[in-house]
Amino acid sequence: MKGQLSQQRRDGNQKKTYRNHQTENQMQVQKKVVSGKKQPGEKKELQCPFAQKCGGCQYQGMPYAQQLEKKRQIVKECVGDMLVHPVLGMEKPTHYRNKVHAAFGRDKKGNVISGVYENGSHRIVPVTQCMIEDARADAVIATIRDLIKSFKIKTYDEDSGYGLLRHVMVRTAHVTGEMLVVLVLVSPILPAKNHFVKALRQKHPEITSIVLNVNDRHTSMVLGERNIILYGKGYIEDELCGNRYRISPNSFYQVNSIQTKVLYEKAMEYAKLTGKETVIDAYCGIGTIGMTAAARAKQVIGIELNPSAVRDAITNAKHCSCKNITFYQGDAGEYMREMVAGAKAERQEIDVVFMDPPRSGSSEMFMDAVALLAPKRVVYISCDPHTLGRDLKYFRKKGYKALECQPVDMFPYTDKIEAVVVLCREERTGQKNERKGKSGVAKSGNYRYKEKLRKV
Repeated sequence: MKGQLSQQRRDGNQKKTYRNHQTENQMQVQKKVVSGKKQPGEKKELQCPFAQKCGGCQYQGMPYAQQLEKKRQIVKECVGDMLVHPVLGMEKPTHYRNKVHAAFGRDKKGNVISGVYENGSHRIVPVTQCMIEDARADAVIATIRDLIKSFKIKTYDEDSGYGLLRHVMVRTAHVTGEMLVVLVLVSPILPAKNHFVKALRQKHPEITSIVLNVNDRHTSMVLGERNIILYGKGYIEDELCGNRYRISPNSFYQVNSIQTKVLYEKAMEYAKLTGKETVIDAYCGIGTIGMTAAARAKQVIGIELNPSAVRDAITNAKHCSCKNITFYQGDAGEYMREMVAGAKAERQEIDVVFMDPPRSGSSEMFMDAVALLAPKRVVYISCDPHTLGRDLKYFRKKGYKALECQPVDMFPYTDKIEAVVVLCREERTGQKNERKGKSGVAKSGNYRYKEKLRKV
């Protein structure tokens, strides 16, 4: 799912925190008894007709309040003995996905179909409307289904390797309303492409860019590495937490824009930034967490392995006139170890590390590097409570204690849940911390990474 890493804080008064974080609607919902039965006065939940075959929404038919409580219990079981707040849910938990991917193929009668792969297989489940996807994107995909019939475009067959169109991906911007359509083909040649683009835009003038992505490999990856712009800029822009971001076909960007803002605001709250801190945004992607922190910190260092994401991050920072953030391309753990090993005069005291790992969680090597760097606080943003629980145990061995956890429902109707945890370094009396250098603004001390950056 992504770029890379982050964590959070503690408050003693559980009741006050609960009321601060819940909307009035959520508080009313939470008062109901959580059970499998429908409560008096509770609206009947929507049931997707494709749910059983698709398998994407594991909590179909379950009241939303019950979904939130069930996810909270999962997080509590994984993270152990710490304060876990009620899950921050959505007021309207449908049609939230700003990135929609549809596989294309044909049914037994030869009719063009599009949809999602059946759970655990590559059989396409024809889906015309999805209750968690952006409705505008579903409409565009339906139009493309009709157009490829009239333009006689062959859909790709994985078994025979014959055909042209493999997938369609649509990305929509929540604030700006911009829309990017990506046609994934096995060849860079789309017959009558100008007429195809014109016909598509006549039906959907809201489309601001169309890109042809070439994926000629026998792989389960949706996108290839080559993009050809057919219309527009080749990317869209959206706003999040006061910053504007450029989103290209291959960029990682959270699929739920509304809840991403909730997630990041909680992460900033846990970081306790006052404008004097030096911060690392490890595995920064296109820079969303780091740039949000930059408005509240003295200096931010963003580190990302993916070169294209670094390019987007640099562009985003320039576009927003964000001058107190610097991006480096490379492995975050290695970068931090080299910071510690650098010349004493060039060392920086790091106050906060944000980490946002993939579902597989962090690595012991990375967490060892964080412990060597010895920041005061670590803010961990997790998309998998099981790997989160594992990593928190390892951090404890390294002298970092998890204080509290705030789950955020980024994916309603699914079994996935994000959580923000804040860890603080436990002070050990009688031991001198010899790893820290002098505080203050300094160069990174990592010239090899600067050289890499120039090549991006």
